[in-house]
Amino acid sequence: MSSQKTQQELPNYYTCVARDVVETCTPREGVWVDLGCGDGPLAFALAELSGSVLVLVDPNREALARALSKAAKLDLSRRTVAVRGQAESLPLADDSVDLVVSRGSIFFWEDRSAGVREANRVLRPGGKAMLGGGLGKTYPAWARQEFIRRRREGVRKQGGTPSAPSRRSVARTPSDAGLRMPASRTSKSWARPDCRRTTRTPAWGCGSSSRRSRSNHEHRD
Repeated sequence: MSSQKTQQELPNYYTCVARDVVETCTPREGVWVDLGCGDGPLAFALAELSGSVLVLVDPNREALARALSKAAKLDLSRRTVAVRGQAESLPLADDSVDLVVSRGSIFFWEDRSAGVREANRVLRPGGKAMLGGGLGKTYPAWARQEFIRRRREGVRKQGGTPSAPSRRSVARTPSDAGLRMPASRTSKSWARPDCRRTTRTPAWGCGSSSRRSRSNHEHRD
């Protein structure tokens, strides 16, 4: 028997994040974008909760190829589209999608404000976005602690420190992008101006998919 202890496999946190997206945003069915998708774990977790078309966006060709291979194995090819692109310049039309999600990649965007504005641009009236990081609010506490321990250990072995920006700086991104935060829900929601307004200083709606507003929700644990 090997003396090396086998490392315990952690639960898949993408299922928890996907549930958070659906519960927080209550998005309508339609076209859902996973921005910075990698090989698609969040998109495929969302596919279990929705019949929407999945648009996977990532700058990495190899990651997208792996995602399409996974989609085929999961029998999701008919409603999965892979698009090579970056958050700061999305190759998608204005008002063309119903949900934009991004888990983990926003911390590494070169221009987070531009990325948020792009997500805002491609959303249809009443569309939602959930951008941020974390493992999902229902992820088991023991697994969360172990995940963090392993990540820190990996960083130490590489002889460096995490280079990603702080959550606080990421939380300022909506304001930096020109989106006004609603005073009563600054820790949970980003707001999008009501599309029916034409004044230079429009009213800002938040959170309700029944209104003709576009609300961008930040994901947090």
